[in-house]
Amino acid sequence: MSLLVVGLSHRSAPVSVLERAALTADGQVKLAQDTVAAEPAAESAVLATCNRIELYADVDKFHAGVAELSTLLAQHSGVGLEELTPYLYVHYEDRAVHHLFSVACGLDSMVVGEGQILGQIKDSLARAQDLHTAGRLLNDLFQQALRVGKRAHSETGIDRAGQSLVTFGLEQLAAGEDVEKWARGKRALVIGAGSMSSLSAATLARAGVAEVVIANRTLDRAERLAQILNQADDTNVSARAVPMDAVRAELTRADVAVSCTGATGLVLTADEIAAAIEGRTGPAVALEDDEDGREGPGTAPKAEPRQTPLPPAGVGTEDGCPLDLTAPGYPVLGEAAVAGMDAATLEQHAAWAGSSAIDRREAARRTPEAETGLISALAATAASIGRVPELRRPDPVAEVPRPEPVLHLLDLAMPRDIDAAAHRLTGVRLVDIESLAEASADAPMAADVDQVRHLVSDEVAAFGAALRAAHITPTVVALRTMAADVVAGEIARLDGRLPGLDDKQRGEIRQAVHRVVDKLLHAPTVRVKQLAAEPGGAGYADALRTLFDLDPETVAAVSRAEDSTEKNRGSQ
Repeated sequence: MSLLVVGLSHRSAPVSVLERAALTADGQVKLAQDTVAAEPAAESAVLATCNRIELYADVDKFHAGVAELSTLLAQHSGVGLEELTPYLYVHYEDRAVHHLFSVACGLDSMVVGEGQILGQIKDSLARAQDLHTAGRLLNDLFQQALRVGKRAHSETGIDRAGQSLVTFGLEQLAAGEDVEKWARGKRALVIGAGSMSSLSAATLARAGVAEVVIANRTLDRAERLAQILNQADDTNVSARAVPMDAVRAELTRADVAVSCTGATGLVLTADEIAAAIEGRTGPAVALEDDEDGREGPGTAPKAEPRQTPLPPAGVGTEDGCPLDLTAPGYPVLGEAAVAGMDAATLEQHAAWAGSSAIDRREAARRTPEAETGLISALAATAASIGRVPELRRPDPVAEVPRPEPVLHLLDLAMPRDIDAAAHRLTGVRLVDIESLAEASADAPMAADVDQVRHLVSDEVAAFGAALRAAHITPTVVALRTMAADVVAGEIARLDGRLPGLDDKQRGEIRQAVHRVVDKLLHAPTVRVKQLAAEPGGAGYADALRTLFDLDPETVAAVSRAEDSTEKNRGSQ
């Protein structure tokens, strides 16, 4: 059997795909159970976070295992296999071990070095143990990954290379200002009471906000979190709990809101956000394109705004293009470019994008989404429903002047809790998983990261050696069991042939025979364990079984007994 991982993360897939593929808690349970029910897999565990979905399994066939795990991921995520496949990555045996250890150390996180992933790995292992889908291999693997992750944080400076996603998100909201100075005296709303929301509430409290309001579907959990914050010795925050139906009212008072729920739909729409800040800014202007191709108010009232909106996109400077190609802020292709266009304008842009005019633009300004087919597909969608269904954050470019926000929103949920259209509301600053991914892509790598990478490589080698050595243990146990049976048979035969021996004499003979057998087996068994621990050493177990004519069923019985003991130990 061999370790296999199939998954996708922020490094392999766009946020829009990760968002659609996100699994609920029940979905994770069903995926783990269906994996062990499939033919190639004997064990399984699911690691699902806000920016990764990974399926770990102990399989007996590589190609069949990859096909089965990919199919199961597609079925349970709701994203078709053909669409999902280009974003999947596969790691096998030592590479799979290396991947999980790197994840545990925070090397593969959106914010390098963050420590929250350790809790998520621990939860994944606990779930697999509760479901009895984790056997000896995955128990050993995940427990060792936790130890490696803890080692990285205690023995290196990886914590200096990055922060928690919450801290990084707040830094992005503060836009270069000191977070504590920015947060001081603000009123915060935290939507959700899970681990990420709890961390957000605690981080905001330590940063110096005056008030934290926790909203959750289960009010008891929100009240417990509020009580913990009120009783903390290191903050002076005032915390209280409210039901979810009070969120919109609380949003009118909040300066900053953090949302991380398990909801499958939006928790806050752009219209609700615009309504919440209207009393503070006047009508919130949504920067959309009107019928003549110029930006104008969208869902907001047409009253004159009290604050200056973003510079208008205007009419294109090239024939047939509805965008102002000289203005910074948006790419010429992709969902970010066409967000908010009505159907007629979108069709005009699709026609221009398909012309030769785009070639010279793309030579200097190419984006990952630069495909005219995407524009055409979006045009077809807009033609049927009237507009692009989802607004995307603009590509990072030179900062465009806009009014100071009165409401700061941090969306840490996957799928998203907050309507991405809020990006375009004046008076609002929204940071979400997608914008965090963009911001973290250019984050400098600390020298400590190299130290962690060396640590991971050493731990992978040690784990592989231990795994290979453990693989031969059942064969060695079966060999010693067979030798003990031979000794017992010969002692019994000797007792029949020499009935005159007293107990002392029989004992001396028995001990002498056992010592001879032990000495003969000691060097070969120690050496075969050493050889088996080396790369390519798996064949020594087969050689031992062949040389001593060991019964394969005896060896298998030892393995089953060890696996049963491991599962019982893991579920306690």
